[in-house]
Amino acid sequence: MAFAPLQREVGLTLFNRAATLHISPLPNFAVLSVPMRILVAEDDAPLADFLRQRLVQEQFAVQLASDGTEAQRLAANQAFDLVILDLNLPGTGGLDVLRNIRSRKPDLPVMVMTGSSVVEERVRGLDAGADDYVAKPFAFAELAARIRAVLRRGNRPSNAILTVADLALDRVDHTVKRNGHNIELSPKEFALLEFLMRHAGQAVTRTAIVEQVWKLNFDTMTNVVDVYINYLRRKVDTGYDHALIRTVRGVGYQIGGNGANL
Repeated sequence: MAFAPLQREVGLTLFNRAATLHISPLPNFAVLSVPMRILVAEDDAPLADFLRQRLVQEQFAVQLASDGTEAQRLAANQAFDLVILDLNLPGTGGLDVLRNIRSRKPDLPVMVMTGSSVVEERVRGLDAGADDYVAKPFAFAELAARIRAVLRRGNRPSNAILTVADLALDRVDHTVKRNGHNIELSPKEFALLEFLMRHAGQAVTRTAIVEQVWKLNFDTMTNVVDVYINYLRRKVDTGYDHALIRTVRGVGYQIGGNGANL
């Protein structure tokens, strides 16, 4: 493997010379990069090994964990770009692992796997903070597509505190304050407010909210968005002279910025 460092050194030299001469580097030249790291927490050894092999073929670096305790330790102490988490792990349960990851690394994308056909189990995983889920058995092509989709959504801001006017949301402590007063929110209300604040001043559609907050793709759920927006308005805007959450006619909702309150 002595060739790789030499190749990188030569490539960087060519790139620097091109920059000095004010010309573009060779279009087909690929600068070596560190592959994205995925933690696969799965106690079924054949399935875990299959996932490792296929994900390596997809140019990911893969770390395996066979129980919840090990998965929790690795997720806390090492840097990963994504966690694939079986909810039915021995030792520390998958939901407990997920909650621990969310408390320590709120921006780390997590995809849960479940062999159960019970909808409630998937809902519990999503409500606990999962970014997506896949039910066993699954086609690897679907899993790979879901991984790419989650990673594309993974450009979440790194700042821990979001602010709009006198409203502040702490993404680490999961607290919300307006004008210094604490506001108690349910986990889903918090996720909805966070999504709105990450897009402060921009109108977001009901469909986008369903996809990003509920992690689903069903337009029939958009009426649920209206219900939760009303919950937020009562908690965030009631009692204040200036309402922050706006309805944008024909589009959806917006927090902060210009728009018509309806």
